[in-house]
Amino acid sequence: MIALALVTFLAAPQAPPAEARVVEYLKANVTPGQPVVVSELYNTVFTGPEERAALNRLFNAFFKMPLYMAQHQKAAGKPPTLAEISEQFRFQVPGQADVMLRVMESDPRMPKFVSRDPATGEITRVDVEQVLAHPKFGKALERTIAGWEGQPAPGFATTTYDGKPLAAEALAGTPHLLYFWFTGCPPCVRTSPLLAELDRAYAAKGFRIVGLNADRVLEIPTTDEDRAAYAKTNGWAFTLAHMTPEAQEAYGAVSVFPTLFFVDRKGTIVKHFVNFQEKAALEEAIQLALQ
Repeated sequence: MIALALVTFLAAPQAPPAEARVVEYLKANVTPGQPVVVSELYNTVFTGPEERAALNRLFNAFFKMPLYMAQHQKAAGKPPTLAEISEQFRFQVPGQADVMLRVMESDPRMPKFVSRDPATGEITRVDVEQVLAHPKFGKALERTIAGWEGQPAPGFATTTYDGKPLAAEALAGTPHLLYFWFTGCPPCVRTSPLLAELDRAYAAKGFRIVGLNADRVLEIPTTDEDRAAYAKTNGWAFTLAHMTPEAQEAYGAVSVFPTLFFVDRKGTIVKHFVNFQEKAALEEAIQLALQ
């Protein structure tokens, strides 16, 4: 029953009514060249607690989107689609990604780093250098796109799904993968069965997978039971823990999911991936970590 409920949740997400109202208001009221002043909306338009919570979520997403888009461009060699932006930020209202980009484009304080197709609204180009040059985003982006390979894996401390402490020290001397993901992330859903297969193939050779789930940090409304059912459905037998804000920050303020760090027995990152990867690429990274 729990697994069925989780499948339903993943297959047919529903936008909260309060967030839908905020998005529809923005669609009708965004004016080119005029910034959206959140404090004014907060005080004069959206005065209910649920609407204010929705407004806060969108405000937080607004300032994460440039980093996500630049990181995607750098890693994939192309900009994200509107659908991919919606997946990453849980935009469930039709046209929500487009209106968030319109808010960004209308704000003179934001760097003009995105070009879009006027007919479709899809992003045609992300100017990573413009984002890097911006005082608010530049330093953060430098960390997310830094050359991780050959660098020591940062420390972290968290708890597993069953509440047991887990720290980086427990992985010392063990080749491993740190897998940052969240429930319902479509590229993560595609990756899930591959990880199960690779864990079965390489656990006996000393390779360990640690899944760091970002649901709590991203405020995704899933329960521990949902996450346990997801793991069971995918046949996961590897370690599952919660991503903390500190771990997220230590690994470059992870903003694209999934993000994968393959670490060798010396504690050195030998491979860094963002977004979905084919099984052959993942297997090659495991073998590199095992050397």
